[in-house]
Amino acid sequence: MSRRDKLTGIFADTSRELAAANFSGQGDGGRVLAGPVRTMGLALDRMDQEARELQEALKAGEKVVELDPELIDGSFVRDRLDGEVTATDHFVRSIEENGQEVPILVRQHPDLEGRYQVAYGHRRLRAVRLLKRKVRAVVRKLTDNELVVAQGIENTARKDLSYIERALFAASLESHDFSRDVIMQALSTDKTELSKLLSVAKGIPSGIVKAIGAAPSMGRRRWMELAEKIAEPKVLETARNAIQKPEFGPLSSDERFMLVLAEVTKKPQREQTVSEWKPHDGKVAGRIKDNGKAYTLSLKTAGADEGFGAFLTGRLDDLYADWQASSKSKQE
Repeated sequence: MSRRDKLTGIFADTSRELAAANFSGQGDGGRVLAGPVRTMGLALDRMDQEARELQEALKAGEKVVELDPELIDGSFVRDRLDGEVTATDHFVRSIEENGQEVPILVRQHPDLEGRYQVAYGHRRLRAVRLLKRKVRAVVRKLTDNELVVAQGIENTARKDLSYIERALFAASLESHDFSRDVIMQALSTDKTELSKLLSVAKGIPSGIVKAIGAAPSMGRRRWMELAEKIAEPKVLETARNAIQKPEFGPLSSDERFMLVLAEVTKKPQREQTVSEWKPHDGKVAGRIKDNGKAYTLSLKTAGADEGFGAFLTGRLDDLYADWQASSKSKQE
């Protein structure tokens, strides 16, 4: 039985279980529990993509060979923030149980004889290396342009990269002096969108991006909002302070992003000013505190001036009316 047949059977079984759960009232308010179904659907979509890649390679007359993973280096342009895999990852366990059914794409290393360089399949390479197995690969002659285009198109087809990863990939390609046409081709995007990607990548310091991570649910609008806000030095400092908070680390990548955005969106509190008032003669003194929201006047009186506080209180209505009239005349 092929891997796809196995997963199709699992998908069908899962669908039946979910239907039974909802029919028996175990679902949340009778709603369909779509999460597992959606996950399995994505797995099947990925398998379709992988099968097409393998078929295209075989049609082109390319052979699948087995290589020592220790002889293979990553692409010279990184496209992921969260690229590490562990033995407990579902992705690794799947390869351990079913084997590496889809080869990676590599080229002969342009500078190191006897070594190779990945165009795409970095996670598969890491998984196989972790399992201490040979990696199945297609070796193709690729220029630098062809490598990054293959790398970008593969990620776009799989929809694996988050918005910020796409932005960083674009910026990295630009820093390697690739033309805008090549970058647009690699990212399957147009000139306008590419400009926005580069703007975000350049507007947010790498330290903040690495601390937040890929934030897969955060799209262009939110990343652009963050980039615009931290353009102000004081707000940038607020963002840097946010990633140092004790509660920041344990959060998911999306939650870390939202924490930073919430911090930089807060209106800065006005610093409290304190002043004192005292007439040239008399035994009264005032202390005034103003933080923008509260205005506090405290009086100290003695002797003949002890009644000044009561006098002032009795004149508040008149003073307020005078202030309103003065404000209105200024506006006119």
